[in-house]
Amino acid sequence: MSLEKYEKIFRRVKFYDAEQKRTFIFLSNNLTLPATEIALLYKNRWKIELFFKWIKQHLKIKLFWGVSENAVRTQIYIAIITYTLIAIIKAKLKLKQTPYEILQILGVSLLDKTHLPSLFEKTIYQDVKDQNHIQLKINLI
Repeated sequence: MSLEKYEKIFRRVKFYDAEQKRTFIFLSNNLTLPATEIALLYKNRWKIELFFKWIKQHLKIKLFWGVSENAVRTQIYIAIITYTLIAIIKAKLKLKQTPYEILQILGVSLLDKTHLPSLFEKTIYQDVKDQNHIQLKINLI
């Protein structure tokens, strides 16, 4: 929908953030809320956007398995708990691997009864890209 076809009136809200020493300009179709409240809503919305960006980058959540609030919350909680446990393991064992690499090692060793420190000592790391030459090519037709 173009601006010309939009029949409602917009309100221009100008807000100065003393913390960031920046002026922000927002457009809103809410004509009754005070300017500070509209600015706060936009600020909180931005925090939510940053939170979901962090989730995608660090917790490796690409999509949510459920659509209800409970399903989304549960998946986020599980991912945060997993990430926290990985960070604790990394700190306690003084590992050099990234959290993602640690998660990969633990993922393939779930049914192993190997003591955690020795699991990371005996692992030889090789980038997946370096292994492409040994991949089998299968023709299914």
